[in-house]
Amino acid sequence: MKLWQILASMVLTVVLFVSPLSAQAASSSSITRSAGDEVETKDFSGQDLTGNEYTNVVLENVNFSNANLRGAVFNGALLEDANLHGVDFRQGIAYLVKFKNADLTDSLFTDAMMLRSVFENVDVTGADFTDAILDGVEIKKLCVNASGVNSKTGVDTRESLGCK
Repeated sequence: MKLWQILASMVLTVVLFVSPLSAQAASSSSITRSAGDEVETKDFSGQDLTGNEYTNVVLENVNFSNANLRGAVFNGALLEDANLHGVDFRQGIAYLVKFKNADLTDSLFTDAMMLRSVFENVDVTGADFTDAILDGVEIKKLCVNASGVNSKTGVDTRESLGCK
């Protein structure tokens, strides 16, 4: 009986080493659905977009003003000339997102994860970034022109960014 167990173990070992199981790696783009072709409209103002995912999509001149984007995910997106005035992006994720010439005024970015995102020529007047996670370089860039107080939370924009 022992000889049989040893022989079976050796055969099993050889099979596992000769034909290894395939491994599948997951990336952030494989776990989010791409909005690419789904984005037909450019006016999402005032809509409830809670938890929506936008992956590898160009959103030029899109209007998200006063939309509920709570918990939404933007991954590898370009938001150029976008209107995000008054959006609720609490607990949202913006990873590898380029905000260019975007209006972020009076928006809520509380508890948002915005790592590796770039802010180029954006207006953050009255935006609330309390407990948001951003790259230090981007915080410094935003602090240059940050001003105002958020109309919903009463939080000073510079204070929420930790500007000095």
